[in-house]
Amino acid sequence: MADTQSTITGNRGLQLEEPLIFEQDSPGRVGVDFPDTDLSDNRLGGLERQGPVGLPNLSEPQTVRHYTRISQKNYGIDSGFYPLGSCTMKHNPRVNEKLARLPGFASLHPMQPTSTTQGALELMDTCAHWLKVICNMPAIAMSPAAGAQGELCGMMAIKAALEDRGEGAQRTRVLVPESAHGTNPATAAACGYSVDSIPANDRGRVDLDAFLSKLDEDVAGIMLTNPNTCGLFENDIIKIADAVHDAGAFFYCDGANLNAIMGRIRPGDLGIDCMHINLHKTFSTPHGGGGPGAGPVVLSEPLAAFAPLPFVVHGENGFDLVEHKSGAGKKSYGRIKGFHGQMGMFIRALGYMMSHGSDGLRQASSDAVLNANYLLAELKDTLSPSFDGPCMHECLFDDHFLKDTDVSTLDFAKAMIDEGFHPMTMYFPLVVHGALLMEPTESESRETLDQYIHAVKGLTARAKSGDAKYFHDAPQLTPRRRLDETGAARNPILRWAPGGDEEKS
Repeated sequence: MADTQSTITGNRGLQLEEPLIFEQDSPGRVGVDFPDTDLSDNRLGGLERQGPVGLPNLSEPQTVRHYTRISQKNYGIDSGFYPLGSCTMKHNPRVNEKLARLPGFASLHPMQPTSTTQGALELMDTCAHWLKVICNMPAIAMSPAAGAQGELCGMMAIKAALEDRGEGAQRTRVLVPESAHGTNPATAAACGYSVDSIPANDRGRVDLDAFLSKLDEDVAGIMLTNPNTCGLFENDIIKIADAVHDAGAFFYCDGANLNAIMGRIRPGDLGIDCMHINLHKTFSTPHGGGGPGAGPVVLSEPLAAFAPLPFVVHGENGFDLVEHKSGAGKKSYGRIKGFHGQMGMFIRALGYMMSHGSDGLRQASSDAVLNANYLLAELKDTLSPSFDGPCMHECLFDDHFLKDTDVSTLDFAKAMIDEGFHPMTMYFPLVVHGALLMEPTESESRETLDQYIHAVKGLTARAKSGDAKYFHDAPQLTPRRRLDETGAARNPILRWAPGGDEEKS
C-alpha cells in the first residue's frame, strides 16, 4: 500500500489518494434532477426490483474528479517512454483520431444496408489494398479483431486448404520455434494440431538443421515470427519457406514485428503464405485499453479462396460485401467475427499510411531499428546482451549483469518505475534467463533515449554497489507499492460489496 504516514490525508503532494467509487456513495446525492414520475403503471408484471440497483450516489463534480484522478494513476504512451519489448508502443498521431471521429464514420452501424455505407466500404477496400501492397500478397482478411485472432484466422485458412486437397487428416503437426510468440503454439493447438517445438541456435535464430529434421509429410505448417522475439531477423527464412513448401506444408508468419521491416522487405517475397498484421503495433492505432485491436491477415494465392467472411468486393452498383458461402465465398471457412472488422482502426491505419507515404513508412521502420541499436550500443557494456551483433527493432539483455547482487530482474524493473519509466518487458522471451527486452520504437527522440540510458546505468551501478534493499523496496514513490501480482491474478476480486465481503472468482 501507499505510505500514508508521511501526510495527514494520505495524499503525496498533488498525487491524491482515491477511494473506490462505491466507497464515496452518499444516498440521495445525484448529478442531475429528475422530475417526479408516476410509476404505478409500470407494466413489469410483478418483476419490479426489490432492492437498490447498487450504483453509488454521487454529484457530477465527485464523478469527474474520481475518474480524472484514476486516469492520472495510469501510465501510457502520452505520459512518457514505454519501452515494452515485443509489444510496440508507438505514438498515436492525433490526425488519425480526428479522422476516426468524422460523423460519417463515427455514426456508422454494422447493420446498415451497403447502399448507405459506400464510403466506409471504400475506405476498408483502400486500407486492404495498401496492406497488400506493403506485404506483396494477393489477398487479405480484414475482420480478425486482434493479433491472436489473426493467428487463428491464418491457421484456419491453412487447415481449410489442406482439407480441400484431401490432406486434412494426414497433416497433424505444426512446427513452432522457441523464439515465436507464446500465442503461436496455443493457436496451433486450438486448431487441433500437435505442436512440435524447434530450438534456437547460439545466434538466437531457428536451428536450421533441427527444423529440417522435423519436417515430414505429416507437417501442416510452420508458425515463425520474423523478426523474432529476440529482436533478430531470421536470415534463413527463404530456405525455411522453400523447405516447407517442398514438403507440401504452409508457412504462417507472425507479423507482430512488421514495424521493423515495413517498407524495406515485403513478406510475400520471403515465401510467406499468411501473416497477421497488428495495426496497433505497425500502423499506430491505439493499443490495449485505447483499442480495440485489429489483426488483418494477408494471404497467398493458394490460401486466398479460403479467407473468412465477410469481405469487400467491387460490385455492379459500387462496393458490396460477400457474406455467404456461395459465389466468391464458396470455399471460405466461414465467419471468424460477427461483423466486418474494427472500422475505427481501419480509419486510423489508413490515415497513418497515407500521411506517411511509402518513404515515410520506410523511414519509420528504419528509425525503429536505429533507436533499438542505439540502446544496444549504449547499454551493451553495462548490461549483458543475450546475443552478439546488432538487433532489429528491439534489444534483448539477460540478468547476468545482476549476478551476485541479490537483485532480480523484477526488482530492477520495479526500480525503473521510481525513475519515471515504464519497465521494459521482463522474463520474455523464455529462451533467455531473466530477460529484459526493450523496444524504443521510432517515436522516441534521442533525448528521451539518453534519459532512459542514464537511469538504467545509474540503477545498475546502484545494484552492483550492494544496495539490494533499495531494489527490494521499489517502487517507493507510487500510489501503491509492490503488490502480490500472482495472488491478484489467481484470486481476483471481481465485485465490491459493503463491509469488504467482495466476491472472488
